[in-house]
Formats: sequence, structure tokens, C-alpha cells
Amino acid sequence: METNRKKALRESYKNYRPEMGVFGIRHRDSRKIYLMATNNLKGKMNSVMFQLKNHSFVTCRALNEAFKQEGEAAFEAEVLEKLDYDKDDEAGQKDYSQELELMKDLWRDKLLAQGFEVY
Repeated sequence: METNRKKALRESYKNYRPEMGVFGIRHRDSRKIYLMATNNLKGKMNSVMFQLKNHSFVTCRALNEAFKQEGEAAFEAEVLEKLDYDKDDEAGQKDYSQELELMKDLWRDKLLAQGFEVY
């Protein structure tokens, strides 16, 4: 019985494909937002928020400084759009980095047109 369970868990792990897409960390009071495209939305969002809470987010020092001064309550992290895997990419081996960057650029243009300032 235990062997079957291990096999099922192993197979489940092999077939796991995390959600990918674009997320933003938005300042609630101003119209500033930080955008990031990633092939693992949940993991990257958790990582970025952890770094911001510990004042160690070096990717965007301006965001890190604003988060440090104003606190977590002044910001909101949100998924803006998810990218689906191609139907023919059953093994999850395709590199989606170009599609993700294009999606991020489209969101940047869209938000700038709405009056947002991007970090």
C-alpha cells in the first residue's frame, strides 16, 4: 500500500506545473506598481513579499524603500494575468520566458495608459 502511495505522489510531482504569468505589487495610495513576470506565480509572489517584509528586496530598491517606510498595509500583491501552458507541451519543457516578458510589457503599456507609474 505504501509503495502505491509513493508512486502516486512521485507521479503527481512529475506532472505538477505551477501557474505562470504576471503579477503586480501596487501601492494602495499612489498609482505606483511593480510588475514581474514569472513561471511560478505563487512561489515568486511569496518570495518577493518575504524579501519586502525583511527589507532585503534588491531587485527594485525604490519599492523596497517605500515598503520599509510605509509598511505592508500600504501595498497589495495581485495576479494580473496567467499564461496557460501549450497543449502540446505535456512535459512542461518549453521555455515561456519570451511570452511572459511580452505579457509583462503589454501590462506595463496598459497600466501606463491608465495613469500608473511603474517602479
